[in-house]
Amino acid sequence: MRKLFLAAFSLALMASPALWAQTEVSVGTTSGADVEILEKARDVAAKEGLAVKIVEFSDYRQVNDALASKELDLNAFQHQPYLDDYNKENGTSLISVGSTYVSPLGFFSKKIKKLEELKEGDTVSIPNDPTNGGRALLLLEKAGVIKLKEGTGLTPTPFDVAENPKNLKILEVDAAQTARTLDDVAAAAINNTFSIPAGLNPLKDSIYLESVDSPYVNVIVCRSEDRNNPVFLKFVKAYQSQAVADFIYEKFEHSTIPAFPHQRKEK
Repeated sequence: MRKLFLAAFSLALMASPALWAQTEVSVGTTSGADVEILEKARDVAAKEGLAVKIVEFSDYRQVNDALASKELDLNAFQHQPYLDDYNKENGTSLISVGSTYVSPLGFFSKKIKKLEELKEGDTVSIPNDPTNGGRALLLLEKAGVIKLKEGTGLTPTPFDVAENPKNLKILEVDAAQTARTLDDVAAAAINNTFSIPAGLNPLKDSIYLESVDSPYVNVIVCRSEDRNNPVFLKFVKAYQSQAVADFIYEKFEHSTIPAFPHQRKEK
């Protein structure tokens, strides 16, 4: 009986060597806050015997491609609506295995103090990807600047603008370039991924900021077949630790908020 048990155990090890031998995970992300938070999560994971390799991309459109093609184990850079849109467009089945933080989208300007101060024919720049562009348009609508067609959901486009009383020109640009348009436009919608490296604090410098109860919670993502991989879930646990939550509050001054169970630190 003992010999049979040992033989079966040995076969199990041979059948899934990666599951038992893997002690490192590769996590793709973009520059800025995501890298800094991942570095803190890497420190926490290291104490649990898990090595984390952070792979940084300058173009966030490549991060999901790399995960889908198995160049990465996980990624952590996007919110759920962006992931849903990517899967729909590419026929992939990447899934969320844990939330990370909420990073409110903000409008910034060098010319006005409030969106209500926009003038006739002013130009407003927004990200050109469907999810974040739609997110910016929804903010403009919430601020009372435009009105969108009914039923556009979370991903409206400039073609869905039903009312534009100030005849604003909506300029769609690559998200990484939105901060660079500030000298040329009346206002720009800039993701935290790019506002913080540009020296802009969303909480202090934005003229209009998304509320923290938005649906745009960022997530850790894997391929669907890896949803129960214990090594990957170990990384998720490290990321969702109190130490990482404390780091987010201290580093980003509440402009980025942990979206997992933790003891909230007050300002």
